[in-house]
Amino acid sequence: MSTIAETTIEADPHVPVIRMTREFAATPEQLFRAHTDPTLFAQWIGPSSLTTRIEEWDARSGGSWRFVSSRSGQEHAFRGCFHEVRPDRIVQTFAYEGDPDGVALETLWFEDLGNGRTRLHTQSLVDSFDGRDAWLKSGMEVGVNEGYAKLDRLLAEGAV
Repeated sequence: MSTIAETTIEADPHVPVIRMTREFAATPEQLFRAHTDPTLFAQWIGPSSLTTRIEEWDARSGGSWRFVSSRSGQEHAFRGCFHEVRPDRIVQTFAYEGDPDGVALETLWFEDLGNGRTRLHTQSLVDSFDGRDAWLKSGMEVGVNEGYAKLDRLLAEGAV
């Protein structure tokens, strides 16, 4: 029997927030490393059909980041700032450069479930309900689930 973990993605009905949760066979320290080490991050972020290169990565409070994902000659760049980076929580901004006004405030935290399991929580606050709904309709679910499946494989291989 195999179990494929899926990410729970929820839209808050009262504020323009997207909340996601997913469990991993990993410690909180491993998930923190997967989100802060640029080499690891580039290996798992986004859909399987994209490759990612890190242009800038300073994973510390006050640092910034930029990465470019590409497929068949098309490139999509993303950037943001790390507001707070600590082992149990990351707060950062996130923007797709194709929509520079659509900046989200993201909070990620790692809930230790014991026995080498951790629940990742993410919360993305966008500037409007229309913006939130556009994200939800963009196919982000595929990218999130394929990306986390790649992270599962890296964890299983001991790469994280």
